[in-house]
Amino acid sequence: MSKRAFAIACHPDDIEFGMAGTLLKLKKAGYEVHYMNIANGSMGTNCYTRDEIVRIRREEAKTSAESQGIIFHESLCDDLEVFYCKELFRALVPVVREVDPEIILTHGPYDYMEDHVNAGRLAVTAAFCRGMTNCPVTRPAKAVDTQVAVYHSMPHSITDALRRPVIPGMFVDIADQIEIKKSMLACHKSQKEWLDVSQGMDAYLDDMVYRAEYFGKMSGRYRYAEGWIRHNAAGFCADDFNPLLDALKEDAFINPRFEESLKVEFPA
Repeated sequence: MSKRAFAIACHPDDIEFGMAGTLLKLKKAGYEVHYMNIANGSMGTNCYTRDEIVRIRREEAKTSAESQGIIFHESLCDDLEVFYCKELFRALVPVVREVDPEIILTHGPYDYMEDHVNAGRLAVTAAFCRGMTNCPVTRPAKAVDTQVAVYHSMPHSITDALRRPVIPGMFVDIADQIEIKKSMLACHKSQKEWLDVSQGMDAYLDDMVYRAEYFGKMSGRYRYAEGWIRHNAAGFCADDFNPLLDALKEDAFINPRFEESLKVEFPA
């Protein structure tokens, strides 16, 4: 059986913007790869009704994932209703158990948007409770006890909510996937006009490429890169369990600048 990687993001197109290059690299390395947006994209329009845009964005996301042989999972709630709450947590745990991933890719706690932060928190907690047999869930799913490593993506704004730059702990070379990543993002046709109007993001495909170039330059090695920060291993896996780095080998490396920032000298 293949090892599995699971990208759990907030909105349709979040995976394409910040995670798809790495997910594609893992697929190339032999992983079975999965794709889920917790929110359904219901607010991503000023042209359509709620039901219309939910249907459109589901089709766009499903087309994007399936175009690359990625397994698609249904969303759980409307936009701006991604709260860190028991209803969503109980719905997400069975999905994580059924996928039983070795790697989870998700948003970070430093993201600029509450929906993104809460989506990442839900993914982390669902992973943490994957083996807890008494955990209440919305539908039956067998508890699992395999190791899982959680990796947090870079915020779309490149900075956190307080405008501070976020420095990756690891870089992944996505130069050989950038055109496929672009084609996946292009599936989200409904978002071109919406992002132009709501966030001033002219040419959203170019905007995605710019971010990949930004992290590529930061890496000092790659032309295009995605950045990641590995979650604390406690409760998830062994301290030295880093399957993303192991799977991608020369196409990924740990950022020494980030590692240096983790060093703390305790008083004798």
